[in-house]
Amino acid sequence: MQFDIRRFDIYRKVPKDLTQPTLTGACISVSSVLFILYLFLSELSLFLTHEVISELTVEDPVRHTEKIPVFINITLPQLKCEYVGIDIQDDMGRHEVGFQDDTQKIEVNEGKGCRMESHFVINKVPGNFHVSTHSSRTQPDNPDMTHLIHKVRFGMDLQEGKEVKGSFNPLEDVDRSAGQALATHDYIVKVVPSVYEDTSRNIIYPYQYTYSYRVFM
Repeated sequence: MQFDIRRFDIYRKVPKDLTQPTLTGACISVSSVLFILYLFLSELSLFLTHEVISELTVEDPVRHTEKIPVFINITLPQLKCEYVGIDIQDDMGRHEVGFQDDTQKIEVNEGKGCRMESHFVINKVPGNFHVSTHSSRTQPDNPDMTHLIHKVRFGMDLQEGKEVKGSFNPLEDVDRSAGQALATHDYIVKVVPSVYEDTSRNIIYPYQYTYSYRVFM
């Protein structure tokens, strides 16, 4: 007795001469293919999209250091470089007028203005740093403190050009060049230590910050 296992096939083929295409069947087939393609592209897009996850902890992730690196890049289009300097002071007794280390000044606006970049460190205590003319031996008659902030960074730098959600550089491209010439500009900054880990498991320690602004005439 011969046994044929093909008798158990529940997906049997229908002879072509017994099939007939219909408009309804064509619409269902096209719709199914489009729906499957949509699901595939949606899942692929979610897979390729990087998700930023934020976690809040009480302890300081960078407690191994008592100093915070700071980088500032600012342009004062109406104040000459000979007058521009950085003053740093804090509650630990630091009072430094005209900080010069790791500071670069470039003349702009046909020598009438100055672009300044500076790297320095501050203590983890209340204090302030400010751009002023205090360190200059001679003072300008009308110090014009209108400015354009290109960047202010605390802590380690994220990769240039990387779009990261958060408050790592909220002062980037802040333009006060159209303000009153003799006004004093204050930025009250609150700094929070952060840990940033990318998809390659590289860990860096930038600082996020928020600020409020006020101006005195």
